[in-house]
Amino acid sequence: MNSIDLKDFLDHKAATYEQPHFLKHDPIQIPHLFDKKEDIEIAGFLVASIAWGNRLSIIKSGKRMLELMGNDPYHFVMQHTEKDLVPFSTFVHRTFNGGDLCYFIKALKNLYSRHNGLEAAFSNIDKTNRIDQNIHRFRNTFFELVHEKRTEKHVADPLKGSAAKRINMFLRWMVRDSKNGVDFGLWKSLSPAQLSCPLYVHSGNVARNLGLLKRKQNDQKAVEELDRSLRNFDPKDPVKYDYALFGLGVFEGLK
Repeated sequence: MNSIDLKDFLDHKAATYEQPHFLKHDPIQIPHLFDKKEDIEIAGFLVASIAWGNRLSIIKSGKRMLELMGNDPYHFVMQHTEKDLVPFSTFVHRTFNGGDLCYFIKALKNLYSRHNGLEAAFSNIDKTNRIDQNIHRFRNTFFELVHEKRTEKHVADPLKGSAAKRINMFLRWMVRDSKNGVDFGLWKSLSPAQLSCPLYVHSGNVARNLGLLKRKQNDQKAVEELDRSLRNFDPKDPVKYDYALFGLGVFEGLK
């Protein structure tokens, strides 16, 4: 199909899947359990950080994390003691373990205590408006406390070539408009135009099938190539097409 037909097709698919029924099968349902900005941010960041593998397993693990925090994430982050973290030792989701989670809790407290919170830590806007630079700086700040080297693998760095798909998904949740009841639109210091599409295996396969992406590896260079294609269709909100690519791959079986 030509570019006009492809845009119309993707617009239709994005509108089809960006609906409240999407929440039933997606980890974004976890932050939707909360109303307070900080609770949404923290719950969203934690569940996005473990968002690989089976989605039902991700949701189950996300709920387990929140249970360990008394389903009061911001209060727990800010008021926890070392003793409060002892039960976290049993937590595990694939390669993300209790030690990783304990560091994440401490790092989040550091962000809210010393860096004005998650939004501010991500929104130190680079003059080039490149979101990969923002993610890189956030990662440096997040790991400024003493930590185990292994925990670093759970926060990707696009400047080292990673597609940073989980962070890009989290940023979509926080930044994109909430008018359709899926994303939150909480963060006004970043623009949807800056965001990059989360590049999962199925999204990459669908993008290649549709001629939006030629690069074979799902890395940062592929993210940049896909971003350029999607911005040709909607430069103000290119990441809305994440819903189209995801829906076509997961629900419609396009490969």
